[in-house]
Amino acid sequence: MDNGKVQVLVVDDSPTMRSMISSVLASDAAIEVVGTAGDAAQARTAIKQLNPDVITLDVEMPNMNGLEFLEKIMRLRPMPVIMVSTLTSKGAEASLAALELGAFDCIGKPTAGDPQPFAGLVEKVKQAGKSKARIASAASSTPKLNGTPVIEDYRPGVNLVAIGASTGGVEALITLLSNYPKNCPPTLITQHMPEAFTSSFAARLDRLCQPDVAEATDGAPILPGKVYVAPGGERHLEVVGGTSLRCRLREGETVNGHRPSVDVLFKSVAARCGKRAVGVILTGMGRDGAAGLLEMRKGGAITIGQNEASCVVYGMPRSAFEIGAVENQLPLRKIGEEVLRSTLSRKGGTA
Repeated sequence: MDNGKVQVLVVDDSPTMRSMISSVLASDAAIEVVGTAGDAAQARTAIKQLNPDVITLDVEMPNMNGLEFLEKIMRLRPMPVIMVSTLTSKGAEASLAALELGAFDCIGKPTAGDPQPFAGLVEKVKQAGKSKARIASAASSTPKLNGTPVIEDYRPGVNLVAIGASTGGVEALITLLSNYPKNCPPTLITQHMPEAFTSSFAARLDRLCQPDVAEATDGAPILPGKVYVAPGGERHLEVVGGTSLRCRLREGETVNGHRPSVDVLFKSVAARCGKRAVGVILTGMGRDGAAGLLEMRKGGAITIGQNEASCVVYGMPRSAFEIGAVENQLPLRKIGEEVLRSTLSRKGGTA
């Protein structure tokens, strides 16, 4: 950002896509497209010559696909990379793999008749530019996952855990949940993600973690040992019920620009669970979840926010922290253990 603008390299094997992406980005005065490339070899040369702040990278390319090239970038020259993917099951799997490798975010390729092709790309690129130094630092210090519960002989109490995340949330959730025991506290997650991605994301978490992880379904009972991921799309995830809690998927307007919204989840947990809950807000753009986490804290819940140094984007946690919603701010690697300690069954009562 030598001239104050975020400098972007657009990498895609389709000349049409390169032109479309470049045009969308050039429409914002804070962004400069410094070059384009049609494959990994051209991109490698362009990176050396242009030193861009951000790269947009096609998942499917000839010779070396986007995932293979991303792995080399994050290993040899870490920088913010936004993957451009088809909104299909295959595209979702590739995008999630990219996010695990350290991609900043993913965006879907437009479909026929799409009224807003590449909606959200401009804001993601600007946020990615701000995160360049943090991503480079995080790439060299990402904790290794061992899949072993951090608390031996864990016995959950009656607590429920609600987690909200956005940009950077895939890696963060994998890190947090990798140390969850099989008998974990019931956990609900709202992660901002395209509709086509959440089913694959839940399945991926289920393969990587000990508890049962699945997309939430309307009316599903909320039980220990279960992790429920809000489906992307047209409905919000809420907690309803009294002594027997269950999931509700409710239609409604977007909240903070999102559906499902973290605020909607947190506010329902505050109303139904009070002090028997733990709220966690992780990396992400914007302020979704801040107001809801504050309601949880006022209701007696334990509230945890990811600290700035370990966030890909310190947006949602910052907003929550600034309004007093965060009781305890921690680096990502410590949040899983703190959640379990907060829900631990103790002699004479529960946490």
